[in-house]
Amino acid sequence: MSTPAPVHDHPISGMTERPRVEEITEYGNAASFWVEYPSGLLDLTRSVHAEPPHKQASEPPLQGGQIDIPVDGGRTIRVDATKTALIVIDMQNFFLHPDIRVHPTGLACVDPTLNVLPALRSQGAKILWVNWGLTDHELKTIPPALVRGFRKRGGGGFGSEMSGNWGRLLMRGAANADLYGPLQTEYLKGSEAGTDVWIHKNRMSGLWGYQTALDLYLKEKGITTLLFGGVNADQCVLGTVVDAYFRGYDVVLIKDATATSSPEGALENVVYNAGGSYGFVTDTARIVKAVESMK
Repeated sequence: MSTPAPVHDHPISGMTERPRVEEITEYGNAASFWVEYPSGLLDLTRSVHAEPPHKQASEPPLQGGQIDIPVDGGRTIRVDATKTALIVIDMQNFFLHPDIRVHPTGLACVDPTLNVLPALRSQGAKILWVNWGLTDHELKTIPPALVRGFRKRGGGGFGSEMSGNWGRLLMRGAANADLYGPLQTEYLKGSEAGTDVWIHKNRMSGLWGYQTALDLYLKEKGITTLLFGGVNADQCVLGTVVDAYFRGYDVVLIKDATATSSPEGALENVVYNAGGSYGFVTDTARIVKAVESMK
């Protein structure tokens, strides 16, 4: 006969496996809170506090601007689209273009990303393209570990002139720092429509440091829920996900829009912890279907 695990074993893990709550449960504080219902719904909109079970037997009806998105673990998250942003990280030529590197799993994320954009835009969600984009001043302050990490096979590293017409490595405005192929075109279209914003970063995490461009934008727009995709899953995506989690944003990883060039197991680890600790995991098909069901 096996011994049951202690009740507090792995207290912040396994959230996708845990059973549904038996009564309406609120997490957080008066200003920032989630409400979970026995039906499996988690309301992230911060719009309706939990009422005692004898006053409220089920979740409130869906309001205008809200979307119910199925996620792993048999749950559904309710988000306010106007307070939601898709964060697409480093889908740049330097990381994806076949003339620069071989990244088939990253390229496989392009179509799912393109497919989900119209659905999110149609509901008022913002699309934030968060990318490496360095200035000459920033080259003087990057720590040695990062500098060394980008000097591979004798390359010059950040700011060095790349062969061909790619420009300086990951510098703002350089061709290698542009979004890959159709993503650049899609960004320009969204930028003209006012739905898409380009945000530069100078570390693996887009939220590293005090008052980053990304954090300031999110605070200014009142955005609380972040959908994540991009490359590489276990590096820049993970760094930004973890910092978002620490800062109190709602974290949702879109697994078919996220990839890495690291060995097997790296992506699985990120997906496991995204759903088991940091927040939730879904895919583009479920987001698109959730939006279509509202029409």
